[in-house]
Amino acid sequence: MLHSPISADLARLRDLVSAHAVAGGLRGERLMDLVLAVNEAITNVLDHGGAAGTLTVRARPGAVVVEIEDVAGHLTRDHLAEAKIEPGASHGYGLWIIQRLCDQVRLDQTGQGSLLTLTMHVPCTETGR
Repeated sequence: MLHSPISADLARLRDLVSAHAVAGGLRGERLMDLVLAVNEAITNVLDHGGAAGTLTVRARPGAVVVEIEDVAGHLTRDHLAEAKIEPGASHGYGLWIIQRLCDQVRLDQTGQGSLLTLTMHVPCTETGR
């Protein structure tokens, strides 16, 4: 399991997420999709949230689960529901991208802020795993 403070060192956090997701069984495009989604979520924390929080990655049977906790707690379920691509916009796609890349996206408000949970299912291999 990975538990790390969110920082502006996005390359380091992407590398950590990638390593833990590979250990959990993700490969190829599914791995890249998860890393991109997590990058978008962390960027949102840094740019629009409290600029602080925690990143947790854990593997469970059949899935890799990533939690991004933002101390500001500004992100709401309405933000997720209203996420879309605006024609001509050069940014603002993060929540839309996250929801299209991950198998499950959940948002909860906790006593510590907003908790965004991203789940990526690990495909079964030919060996039956």
